[in-house]
Amino acid sequence: MLAMEARRMGYRIHTYSPEHNSPTGQIADFEYAAPYNDAAAVRSFAKGVDALTFEFENVPSLVAETAEAEGVPVRPSGSILHAAQNRQREKSMLTRAGLPVTPFRAITDIKQLAEAVHEIGFPAILKTAAFGYDGKGQTRIERDTGLESAWNSLGRQPCVLEAFVNFERELSMVAARGQDGAFATYPLVENRHVNHILDVTIAPADVEPSVAQEAERLACKLCEFLDLTGVLCIEYFLVSEPGMGGNSHDPELQSTGRLLINEIAPRPHNSGHWTIEGAVTSQFEQQLRTVSGLAPGSTEQLRPAVMLNLLGDLWQSGEPNWPALLAFSNLKLHLYGKHEPRPGRKMGHLTVTAGTTAEALEMGLQARTALQRG
Repeated sequence: MLAMEARRMGYRIHTYSPEHNSPTGQIADFEYAAPYNDAAAVRSFAKGVDALTFEFENVPSLVAETAEAEGVPVRPSGSILHAAQNRQREKSMLTRAGLPVTPFRAITDIKQLAEAVHEIGFPAILKTAAFGYDGKGQTRIERDTGLESAWNSLGRQPCVLEAFVNFERELSMVAARGQDGAFATYPLVENRHVNHILDVTIAPADVEPSVAQEAERLACKLCEFLDLTGVLCIEYFLVSEPGMGGNSHDPELQSTGRLLINEIAPRPHNSGHWTIEGAVTSQFEQQLRTVSGLAPGSTEQLRPAVMLNLLGDLWQSGEPNWPALLAFSNLKLHLYGKHEPRPGRKMGHLTVTAGTTAEALEMGLQARTALQRG
């Protein structure tokens, strides 16, 4: 989707990944297919571009370090990527920024886990520090949970123990910041998950104006703290009681305090895909603009919108019924060019725009049901 925006705006794009014919490689000007730890290949790639960005966090720091050594700007910076790759580093960074997060403890052995559970209480969520997404790499700890068993289930690797948050809903906001500090945010959206995987995003979220204002204030504070150039998504928990984070030193944040930052993604995000049809400037154009040194574009929302993910489960009975889906007139289909559908794998998404989010959601759910054969 970034490559499509690059084509539209006259940019050329090179892509690097360990596999040939990747979704971006299918339309990029040049595709490098080599391991991320191949320093010579990364160096060759870096020499051919004017700026480097990424579309997910699990890229070894070698890539950013090699590009920076060649004098190629990495946007967002390699240090931001490094922090986002690890839950402990990420939450520690958010704490240093004075932002509200769920109480947490770093875990490196079973003794620390026992001490942390005693401090945080039950229930709690034990998460691997690295390589966790879509609900992977985590387990819930109750009073009767065997700590040794929980620790073993996650491979006895460095983890983070978080207090369980009984939140009202999950929200997110995509922000963009240029080299000169120009800042813009999209409307706050609501995210609904199934089996820990994002299922539906509703834009805008039906929340009090003060909640949306708080989300924007937190996003601005974080982007300035990071000196971000690029696009960043912040995922929030909306909680019932103010001040649940307990770590903010900012009196203004403590006074509103209904949002906790769950995690961040320094890139375009699944919950921002609705912006392609629903906003003046898509999140991918924003990425292109900010990484290229341009100012962010307008984030004005054009119409209420809903985004629905299409997972590989839809292919279990054969090819989905695309004609039935596309009989819905207010719907846009995006397929990503992934070759193998697997359960839980994001293969594409739908965006529906309508007069209200309720209308868009109803149409989107009907359309996605129509895809299923048999």
